[in-house]
Amino acid sequence: MSTLATPADHLPHPLVVRTVALDLPGDRAGAPGAGADPADLLDLLPAADVPPLAWVRRGDGLVAWGELLRIEVSGADRFADAEAAWRDVLARAVVRDEVQVPGSGPVAFGSFAFDDESAAGGVVIVPRVVVGRRGGRAWLTTISAGAALGPAPTLADVLGPRVAPASPGEVRYEDGAVGADAWRQVVATAIAAVRDGSVEKVVLARDVVARTQHPLDVRWALHRLADGYPSCWTFSVDGLLGATPELLVRSEKGLVTSRVLAGTIRRTGDDDADVARAAILAHSSKDLEEHEYAVQSVAQALEPFCSSTNVPDVPFVLHLPNVLHLASDVTGVLGGEAHGHPSSLALAAALHPTAAVCGTPTAAARALIRHIEGMDRARYAGPVGWFGADGDGEWGIALRSAQTSPQDPHRVRLFAGCGIVAASDPTAELAESEAKLVPMRTALATD
Repeated sequence: MSTLATPADHLPHPLVVRTVALDLPGDRAGAPGAGADPADLLDLLPAADVPPLAWVRRGDGLVAWGELLRIEVSGADRFADAEAAWRDVLARAVVRDEVQVPGSGPVAFGSFAFDDESAAGGVVIVPRVVVGRRGGRAWLTTISAGAALGPAPTLADVLGPRVAPASPGEVRYEDGAVGADAWRQVVATAIAAVRDGSVEKVVLARDVVARTQHPLDVRWALHRLADGYPSCWTFSVDGLLGATPELLVRSEKGLVTSRVLAGTIRRTGDDDADVARAAILAHSSKDLEEHEYAVQSVAQALEPFCSSTNVPDVPFVLHLPNVLHLASDVTGVLGGEAHGHPSSLALAAALHPTAAVCGTPTAAARALIRHIEGMDRARYAGPVGWFGADGDGEWGIALRSAQTSPQDPHRVRLFAGCGIVAASDPTAELAESEAKLVPMRTALATD
């Protein structure tokens, strides 16, 4: 089921989309990423009542503001419904794109619930203004409802007064749906389920609630996330914000990439000690088992869509400021006979949920999560990202993330999850979840 807050067939005119080249600090033709600073994009976001839209990594990506169209979906068909509604919007669009790179032209941002039964459903937002940068090139896209193309827009036309992001002030934390002690018991129940053969692996999540002294300015958190975690994808869609290290799928001109993370160890802050911990992680049978499940689930989901796939034999260790992860980049070439050339959102739907955020077998793990986890994940661990008119785009898994509250600007819900296998230990898993909460705790801090 889907609804449009401003239905396409009720707009006074078709969408008019205009994309022009733009000069931003750090842009150098032919020098991808050279001199780029993610703040160059994030600094453009205006202070506004509606949360900003962002998808930024290492200075490249997209930022956007204004909400021209809002597509709300729910249930098991939420991905297909969202794509159909987006296609309907595009069928009525008048487009002039002078840049012609991924992310230019018509763009929509989306965020979807982890579970089919969640009331959080999903949303696709078509913004009024998009600024993008990729490989030393930048562009400006304006989207409006009009009868014809107008003059080429300039950045000065769409930028409001510059207001620096405001600190949230003092932040207090409290238990979410399940407290720490009770969550250890939930993990113990999951371990028993693995050992009795009900599942091979299950991923359990927990939440904590932050209460800020001042209303949260999402831009404040985005800046801190992008600065602290430049190798992650910093995102903001409909009040869901975070810095995910896990790319569910990127689809671009027939090439598909998915970065799989599973298997984690906390960093000590001592470089020599962390090198040793990376070696321990790379040879940990428990973590390698968890990682193998996740990689297999992605490779199997992509196979029907691809004429060829490449699955690494062994993972590499991804170093983040707070943790070390086992990581694998699975790649493929679209062209599977059964599916032709699906959109990035269709691929995301086929991949979700991966074993990295649900478990193995998927149906049994999801049923166990519903039974014992004790909370609605909402859009945590669901697909979040963007796609364009040709269907290409990038979708991450909403990890290291938090959800703001439209009813209470002082309330922020933080999430973290851990993969549970037979060798898991409840106390160690709780410690791992605390390590995964660090990015969002740091994003809300003032120091």
